[in-house]
Amino acid sequence: MLFLVAALLLMGIALGTAAHLPLPVTLVAAAAIATWLIIFSVRERRHRAEGATR
Repeated sequence: MLFLVAALLLMGIALGTAAHLPLPVTLVAAAAIATWLIIFSVRERRHRAEGATR
């Protein structure tokens, strides 16, 4: 439950910050975060697939 509260707090801070940034800066930051999440999910999926074959 504490993790959920912390995540919502951080999301609120990030959204508040994004509201004060110019649109191009916000889009670049969003693209960077999306890229990081895609790379992370691919690595996790690959790691789980390797663990299942052992």
